[in-house]
Amino acid sequence: MNQRLTDALAGGAAGLAGGLFGGGGGMALLPILSHQGHLEGRQVYATCIGVIFPACVISAVVYLLRGGVALSQAAPYLAGGLVGGWLGARLYGHIPLGVLRWLAAGVLLYGGVRYLL
Repeated sequence: MNQRLTDALAGGAAGLAGGLFGGGGGMALLPILSHQGHLEGRQVYATCIGVIFPACVISAVVYLLRGGVALSQAAPYLAGGLVGGWLGARLYGHIPLGVLRWLAAGVLLYGGVRYLL
């Protein structure tokens, strides 16, 4: 299969995951980008964010227009998310790549176990 088509399908899968589950598209895309080998270590994580951000915005707008977002309840999480995102981006270059991989795997594992329980 053509590499561009494969990449587009991977991005579509990530967007679909984000739209269906309210997030997590980057976690779906992370292993795909890691194993294709055409990106360097830290570029994988940064590319996931760059791809997922527009998909999240689109999903959020659709949910908002359909009345599925309780802005009063979402506001504190949004404020915390903005601060956490800024802090994570600042720390990103200072955390060894191996640690980032283990953190990402831990978040996936924790989220999966919590979801099943």
